[in-house]
Amino acid sequence: MMIRRAFYYWQFAAVVVLPAWLVIGWPIFGAGGWKVLGVFFGAVLLGTWLLAVAALYFARRSVRSQRALSWPNVGALTIWHALIVAIGFYAESAPMLSVIAILAGIGATWLGIWELYVAARRRVNAAMEEIDQAARGAYGQAASGDDSATGARHPRIPGSRNSRSKVIVVAEKPHRR
Repeated sequence: MMIRRAFYYWQFAAVVVLPAWLVIGWPIFGAGGWKVLGVFFGAVLLGTWLLAVAALYFARRSVRSQRALSWPNVGALTIWHALIVAIGFYAESAPMLSVIAILAGIGATWLGIWELYVAARRRVNAAMEEIDQAARGAYGQAASGDDSATGARHPRIPGSRNSRSKVIVVAEKPHRR
């Protein structure tokens, strides 16, 4: 739980730390001036992307209540962030590293979308089940012929299969033409 909680806090710090590392690491490890300028704009996009992924992970109620990410989130962020750190060291010598980091970022993004979808689906199903149970309970009261909450008696419909069914009367207003 401690590692998952540490990654929960790290994901927000990484929005600033990792792009700053790229801007600082590239010139230290041999990139020229124009490349550093390009990395600066890439770092701004990277920071925005990191923030979007952190928001996706944070959007789940389980993450907010526990203040801890899930293990798949920890794994995806570990790979992605390690690749970003490696880009700061080896960008000149390993340009494919950037492509792999982008693919890892896409994977982390889709993982966040999928987990948010699954969590939302689970919550909606639980809410619908609760509504169904409440409706079954209300139907059970109606079938008995009285409404305990209001003390009202419901009229019986003669000749119906369920002689204790509710009758709903809808008053119509005539349309003026």
